[in-house]
Amino acid sequence: MSMAEVIGMKDVAAPLASGLEGVVVAETRLSEVDGERGKLTLAGHDVEELAGDGGATFEDVCGLLWGGTLPAAAEREAIRGAIAEGRARAFALLGRLGDALQAGDGMDALRAAVAHLGSDAPPAAIAGAVATFAAAWSRRRAGEAPVAPDPALRLSADYLRMVRGAAASEAEARELDTYLVTVSDHGMNASTFAARVVTSTGSDAISAVVAAIGALKGPLHGGAPGPVLDMLDAIGAATGEGGGTGGHAGGAERWIQAELGAGRRIMGMGHRIYRVRDPRAAVLERAIERLGRTSGGARGARLALARAVERAAEAALRARHPDRPLRANVEFYTAVLLDALGLPRALFSPTFAVGRVAGWCAHIDEQRRAGRLIRPSSRYIGGVPGAVGVRSAALTPQSS
Repeated sequence: MSMAEVIGMKDVAAPLASGLEGVVVAETRLSEVDGERGKLTLAGHDVEELAGDGGATFEDVCGLLWGGTLPAAAEREAIRGAIAEGRARAFALLGRLGDALQAGDGMDALRAAVAHLGSDAPPAAIAGAVATFAAAWSRRRAGEAPVAPDPALRLSADYLRMVRGAAASEAEARELDTYLVTVSDHGMNASTFAARVVTSTGSDAISAVVAAIGALKGPLHGGAPGPVLDMLDAIGAATGEGGGTGGHAGGAERWIQAELGAGRRIMGMGHRIYRVRDPRAAVLERAIERLGRTSGGARGARLALARAVERAAEAALRARHPDRPLRANVEFYTAVLLDALGLPRALFSPTFAVGRVAGWCAHIDEQRRAGRLIRPSSRYIGGVPGAVGVRSAALTPQSS
């Protein structure tokens, strides 16, 4: 008896979408990812206009994703105040988190800390708490005391202050806002889908956010910006540009060819959806350029190296995979920008969560409104009772 006869031709013939690629699981007003044209739309706004020239703040994008429109001045101030209150309440919880912030990995710490929030926490409280917990973990990892939040500041400025222990310039706060807005939502990505699956069961928002953090931790999702910086450091050192500053196209090409020859991936290159350059990479590249104009020095040199590495990597990957476009993704320039802002690379993935939590909370609300349990099917390919060559262990006579 063939497998088709055992389980039925209908099941065998049903299309299998490995990784759910191409499967539409929800309708959303929150974001659209156009992989062919390299466009990201956030609730009706092009990300390059919103986060770049538009100068939107994190509070602006929260208002957009949670309310459907960019907030007016009074509403923006209300959102800023609510998120600031969330930061303060989370700071008051630090002494009651047990050993959550002692974890060696920032995403492990963030996941454990967020789990201590009340299940009925509103989006602003969750967003504020994620920033406070991430900053507090980073401070403790460096052997320093956490810094209390300042409710007078917007989240970007306060986050930099809580991490570094010193006030950020307006230029620095603006470019962190650029980053947070850029990564705030991105279609049905793995962490967002995880949040929606948990929400679809009727569970609470904190459970959904904890699941999303676990998904974002993975190196195939949000865990790659740190390794991008490691790559730039290695190329800079190999080309005689100490500490990863400056750029040398020939050295970058040799290093990349050696990595590919050894069967290793080039971090920050390629994306599951985009067939052209990730539009978020362009937004962040311009943010680094603006920072370089205000401060110059190492920031400008690191950007020059990153651009040389991007060109060399793109050329090498095109030669090896002519039918498979592999261009820079968001993580490539995330690494350079967050480093330029003085954030330690161990904090890069938690900082991604600081921005993406805005989208998670919006999707949680949207999924609740849909009210439908997410329950896909699978195709069984194991043994079938009664089939030739298959016997149940429970029915096999045992010797005494």
